[in-house]
Amino acid sequence: MDLFEYGTSEQLKKKAPLADRMRPQTLDQFVGQEHIVGRGRLLRRAIEIDQLSSIILYGPPGSGKTTLARIIANTTRSEFISINAVLAGVKDIRESIDKAQTTLKLYSRKTILFVDEVHRFNKSQQDALLPHVENGTITLIGATTENPFFEVNKALVSRSRIFQLRILDENDLRSVVKMALDDTVRGYGCRKVEIDDIALLHLCRSANGDARSVLNALELAVETTVHNEVGIIHITESIVEESIQQKAVLYDKDGDSHYDIISAFIKSLRGSDPDAALYWLAKMIYAGEDPRFIFRRMVVFASEDIGLADPQALGVVIAASQSFDFIGMPEGRFPLSQACLYLATAPKSNTTLSLFDALKSIENESKGDVPDHLKDSSRDRDALGHGEGYLYPHAFRDHWVAQQYLPSELQGKVFYNPSDQGYEKNIRERVIRNREIQIATIADASRNDTFLWKGGAYGGWEQRTGESRGGYFETLRSLLFEYALISKDSLVLDLNCQSGFLTVEAVRRSSTGGVWSIVRTPSDLSLVKPHLSSYDQFQQPELLLNGKERISETITVHGKGPVTFDRIIGRNYLSILKSEAELGELKGLLANSGEIILAEQLSTESTSLAECIDDPYLKTVVSDAENYIYSKTGADSILQLITRLESITELECSIHKEKMLLTDSFTRKSIQNWFRIEPDRSSLGDVIETLYGAETREKAFQELLRTLTTKKFPWYQCVCFIRMAHKKIIS
Repeated sequence: MDLFEYGTSEQLKKKAPLADRMRPQTLDQFVGQEHIVGRGRLLRRAIEIDQLSSIILYGPPGSGKTTLARIIANTTRSEFISINAVLAGVKDIRESIDKAQTTLKLYSRKTILFVDEVHRFNKSQQDALLPHVENGTITLIGATTENPFFEVNKALVSRSRIFQLRILDENDLRSVVKMALDDTVRGYGCRKVEIDDIALLHLCRSANGDARSVLNALELAVETTVHNEVGIIHITESIVEESIQQKAVLYDKDGDSHYDIISAFIKSLRGSDPDAALYWLAKMIYAGEDPRFIFRRMVVFASEDIGLADPQALGVVIAASQSFDFIGMPEGRFPLSQACLYLATAPKSNTTLSLFDALKSIENESKGDVPDHLKDSSRDRDALGHGEGYLYPHAFRDHWVAQQYLPSELQGKVFYNPSDQGYEKNIRERVIRNREIQIATIADASRNDTFLWKGGAYGGWEQRTGESRGGYFETLRSLLFEYALISKDSLVLDLNCQSGFLTVEAVRRSSTGGVWSIVRTPSDLSLVKPHLSSYDQFQQPELLLNGKERISETITVHGKGPVTFDRIIGRNYLSILKSEAELGELKGLLANSGEIILAEQLSTESTSLAECIDDPYLKTVVSDAENYIYSKTGADSILQLITRLESITELECSIHKEKMLLTDSFTRKSIQNWFRIEPDRSSLGDVIETLYGAETREKAFQELLRTLTTKKFPWYQCVCFIRMAHKKIIS
């Protein structure tokens, strides 16, 4: 270079655009990308010791790819050659490689080849580089705005380290502006330039993370603004707007407007207003909000406000977010818009908030031990029975079985109420019906364990679920309602609500009539209420807590007058009957064309435990004990009561008996409980010991344990379906 060329070069440098003049010369001047060039990082160490291997720099425009390559050129002792893939062809590549080979041969110096926009090379051009990168003739530095894993030759990628440069954030761009205003050689340090904070904020946000863009706008603002009387060039917000041709909007990332606008955006999505949602989204984009912040809020929204109403919503937002990272701005506005519109138009459900009800329950409960059958069986199965009785759902029809999963203290607790929106509507009925069977099993376990009475069943829930009685309840309910023929406008009375098992089915069938339910105890009421929470206020049944007063009095007080019902239903109503006089009231509660349908369990006509025993003596022992228990628990009296129903109620009665499979297996825990000694609680073992002695008690226990846990034993429950109606008057 002669004297004249040098002078021309210096003049060009002085007249070069500010963005070009302010290119950092050293790593200490390089702004941003701390994750790859911060002190101690791999790439920085390689540059500083001049031991760079082939790399590909991948990032959005203005993030510093070319600048970083120039810094490497300034620090390396290797020969540095720069070409642009848009302008260069195979001929240029070959010339660069020839030069690199000559340098290596004559001076033993490596050559670094910087290829800007490397993804623009076609396959043959990229292949021309490959062997020389592989044999070390050249060290490649490629720069690309496109994902190299898609746009660059796989063989070339495999021989290079990929470093992804991120879009510069607002603080990075502020640093770039400050350096330009302070630098006395390359920037405006020799001129008195002042820029308002609001103008600087708008300038940085409008640049979309591009340092070149922010410097170009700053240069235009400074060069076109006349200094005032004291020689200061004052840059205001309006000047910045003119320089970048973009109007500033009121949006302070750390102030009220930031939170107000994102709040308006989320509430517009929740309100299913796509027009308003797009408006607030556009305002945030225009103001330079970080799109990743918007995506994060939309991810939360997809779970919080849509959830299972449209499970695809979360996937759509995640895919849109990943697409944005892949393509960047300005095209990234399309996945932003798509995600926004999808969320705004999707069905809404906030049932994921049920987790917080569960968390609240955890905070308030004193304990919540894991039920034994859910515990890990690999450690303490033999000693403590952990895992025993667990039922593998896939082994049952529909891959589901009634079984305890909550701690015993939370039996019947409801956290999740499916909405009737979108996809969640499809799972609502299945979830609710399964829950009804679960809760019915809880109520049944606490009342109807024949072989443990006086104080309730010990460990009843584990026994009932362990013996898989869900199918029995479902069949029983189906048969009862098949007999009842409830129409949509029927007024229905459930005589024995207990868990609400029959009540909820009546609610489903009597959509315009109505349902009243007699709840016998406060504990029943607490069990039923959460069970009914999935129904709206209009569908809620009338729950009547019946104490010592007669049913007719309870109904009159609540109904403020006499009420007659089209259908009266009940399960095991006769077993909790206070007096026969209560039965006599049923006629007055029944409409002229109404019917009463009862389902009563007949223990004396159900399968007997004695049937499973082969030893004649022990068979007699267990049979005698069962007959004794049935006489004490009133099983015989219910059968006698059924035969006198017509005379007591003055209604026509018809009876139909069904034997339904209750279970075909028993757990070890169930059998142990039948023989357990507990205060204020009589058991099968207690009766056998009273009748035949302690030795026979132990023999009977071992025999039942052997037979019931080693083979299937179908237990059929006899259920008596009773239909009652007004007697027909023959004229």
